[in-house]
Formats: sequence, C-alpha cells, structure tokens
Amino acid sequence: MKKFLLTSVLAVLAPVLAQAQGLTMGLGGNVTSLDPHYHSAGPNSAFAYTIFSRLTETDENSRVLPGLAESWKMIDPLTWEFRLRKGVKFHNGNDFTAEDVVFTFARIPRVVNSPGPYTSYLRGISATEIVDPYTLRIKTEYPVPILPLMMHNIAILDSATHANATTEDFNAGRALIGTGPFRYVSGSTNAGIKLARNKDFWGPAPDWESVDYRIITNSAARTAAFLAGDVDLIDQVASADVPRISQNANAKVVSKVGLRLMYINLDNARTKDPVFLTDNAGKPLATNPLKDVRVRKALSLAIDRQVLADRVMDGTAIPSMQYMPPDAYGFAKDLAPSSADPAGAKKLLAEAGYPEGFRITLHGSNDRFPNDARVLQAIGQMWTRIGVRTAVDAMPYGPFQSRASAQEFAAFLGTWGSSGEPGIGMTNTLATFDKAKGTGSINRGRYSNPAFDQALAAATSEMDDAKREAMLQDVTRMLVADMPILPLYIQKNVWAVKKGFSYAGRADEASMPQDVHPSR
Repeated sequence: MKKFLLTSVLAVLAPVLAQAQGLTMGLGGNVTSLDPHYHSAGPNSAFAYTIFSRLTETDENSRVLPGLAESWKMIDPLTWEFRLRKGVKFHNGNDFTAEDVVFTFARIPRVVNSPGPYTSYLRGISATEIVDPYTLRIKTEYPVPILPLMMHNIAILDSATHANATTEDFNAGRALIGTGPFRYVSGSTNAGIKLARNKDFWGPAPDWESVDYRIITNSAARTAAFLAGDVDLIDQVASADVPRISQNANAKVVSKVGLRLMYINLDNARTKDPVFLTDNAGKPLATNPLKDVRVRKALSLAIDRQVLADRVMDGTAIPSMQYMPPDAYGFAKDLAPSSADPAGAKKLLAEAGYPEGFRITLHGSNDRFPNDARVLQAIGQMWTRIGVRTAVDAMPYGPFQSRASAQEFAAFLGTWGSSGEPGIGMTNTLATFDKAKGTGSINRGRYSNPAFDQALAAATSEMDDAKREAMLQDVTRMLVADMPILPLYIQKNVWAVKKGFSYAGRADEASMPQDVHPSR
C-alpha cells in the first residue's frame, strides 16, 4: 500500500519536477545589445536583469524593493546613504562591494555610440563616497527625491572583471558576468541564449535549472511556437490571437495595464529645409510646418484615439494624453484624451497657412510593439482625411531606431515605458537634449522649451511627494498645451503561459524567467 501511494505521489509530481528543470521563453522584443549600459530599451533591460542585479529592484507593480542595497536613507536633501548586501558574489566568484557601484557609475558615460544612454538615471549625481566596503553615499547637485527608484535601472558590474570590457565583449558573451539569478551559458540574440541557474544567487532561488531565451519578433510565429508547445511563455501576444489562446484549455492569457505610452514623435529640430515633408505637388517645403503649434494640434485632433484602442489594438490599450495610466502617481484627471475633430483640425491647418495641407511620411517599426504597423497605417489614414497626405514607411526595429536616434524623420512612432513617475519619462524624452546633464537622452524630436525644462526640473527636485505630484501634473498640462509629441495610448501588457506554469505579469512589461513559476 505504501509503495502504491509513493508511486502515485511521484506520478503527480513528475510533471512539476520536469517543468522545474527548464523554461523556454519566446519573446517579441528584439534585444539590440547585451551590454547592460548601451541602449536603454525594455527588451535589453529585461534580459540584463536575468544576469545582473541592481541596487534596487521593483515588483510587478513597479514599487521599489531592496536589491543589492538592503536599505537606504536620505542623510540630507543632497545626500543618500545605501547599505549594501554582504556576501554577494559575481558569477566568477568575485565579491560585490561599494567599489563596483562606483565603477559602474563611472562606466556609463563612457559607453560609446549609445542610441539610448543610461546617463539620465545618473542625472544630478555629483559624487560618490565609499564609507566602507558595504556603505555608499551618493551626493547630488540638487534634491533627487526618486533616486532609489532611478537606481533600479542601473545594472551593477564588477570593477575587476569589466574594467576594460567593451560592448562587443558583452555581445559576444565574454563579459556577461553579474550577480543575477542566472548565468550566461551560450548563444546570441539571433540564435537564442542559454542560461543556467545561479546557485549562489543572493535572492530567492529561481525555479529553473536552465532557461532557453528565444527572440521571436514575428507575432504570428511567436503564437504558432506557443500553440505548438515549442515555448512555455510568450509576451506581446498579438491582440487578434488573444481569443484563440484564451479558449485553449492548455493555456492562459495574462493581462496587466502597463506603463508604456505610445506616441507620435515630431521633428522639432529643423526650422528650415525639413525632411520627409513636401507640398502637395511633391516639392520640398522651405520651412518646417511641425514647428507651428497649430499644425501639431491639428495632427493631434485628426487622431481618433478611441478607435486606435478599441479597433486597431483590439481593446488592449487605453487612450491617453499623458505618460501615466489612470490612478497612477502623477496622473492628471482633467486631461482626458481629446475626441477626434477633423473639422477643427482643418481649421487649424488653414490658420497656420496650410489650407490645402501638405505631404508627410510617417515612419515606425513593424516588429517591435503590438500592432505597430497597423497603428501607423490607421494614423496615416486619419491625417490624410484632413488634407495631410501621409505615406507610411514601417521597417524592422533595428534600422528604425538607429535612424530615429539620428533625427532622420519628420514624424515617427515613439514610446516610453515609465518607471513609476512621469518625471522620468519627460526628462528622458522631452527635456532639452544635454549629454552632460543627462537630459533628453531619448528626445529624438529634439524638442526644446526652456519654460518646460525649468518647470520639469523644479518638479523632479521637489522632496514632498504631494507637492511633486501636483507640479508634475502641471508639467503634463504644459505638454498637452504645446503638443511636441502626440500621445496616443497606454499599452496593456499581454502574455500567454502554458498550463503548469504561472506568471503574474508586470506593469513594466518585463518578461524575466525568475518571475515565472511552476504551478502547484
């Protein structure tokens, strides 16, 4: 009888034990670099956090948690003290100390040719002081109330191992040595990456002995791989595939309102001789119509955001005019998404001197975000209806982001995934580009407004949470009034997981194997 019971128990546990051996993930976002400080993009960060740890971590709702720093406190408005974990080791056995944090901070500004620098997360830091190997003080030029939150974006490197490591060393796997839950084994983003559990990880042990980390940018191929059983989890589930997967008894769809705003970026840099803008006869324009706020508002009024959310995105988006979703910190309730008003848009164009409109090319990716190419086509049709005849050019994300970073376009699909406060997003995407200050690191339209910069800097330096929120809401109102970008919608993050696996989903849309667990 005992033998029969033992056999029965083992039979029940066998699937769970087998699952815990390995996890296969099919992810839609293209990882453009394995250097954790090269390109600040969601897929890059999500992968980096499997290998590397940060001073602070965040939970599924983007609340700050201890990481390599066990605790922190503000000594005075310009000084933060972080107490670091003892006994943490890098994958090669080196000890983690405060010296590694100081080294990491110093490396980030030296990373060359970065299309999305991480310097913005060091904004305001003027000096670091090692009190002892496990106590670090960070000095700032001005109050930085969200410094602990900003620290969750910085992967910490080993001062010895990475002293001379290049971006190519990371991309080749040679430098992928961190303190994170998994170790690099082999592979590349093109061929798939093999990871192994870090048995010496300082945090909760991940459930998986091994991870097969696959990049599958094509939505149809990703869904097909999941339904065929080739992968255990996929992210960025195509909205059209959600009903089919939901009806599958061996699968589960997980959805969570995210923190990613999708928007149209506009060329605010060129005053004369604009690119991808012509008159209706195809002749180049002498001046840039996008510099006129009336034109920008006309383009915004032409967009039916509810249609984008309900029809193009199949309900997996929330129309928005601001960086944060409803009820999040900094959300301004009075800034409801404007309804489409083609007549009002045409009137504004006429007032700006373009009664017959003009021609424009709208650029964007076709493989990075859910329905990105469809969104571009829909907006192109909406603009064409008001007389702005729009050609759409959608391309793979790699070449697109390189060209967008070089300010080659007039109008293009942009995005920012917030980290819990709207000030971080606006500082990165709308503050005047200043490499030394770390502002505007992803301001690809090169918008520059001194009044906006001043108000934003004051808001992000305010130590009182309630006052800071009110100030950030005012800055958001300035954004909507000037319309340097055209906010579209907040994405809902959607995953599909195989039966026998559990995943809660994350507001920051990161898909990390340490967050996936066997169902029990």
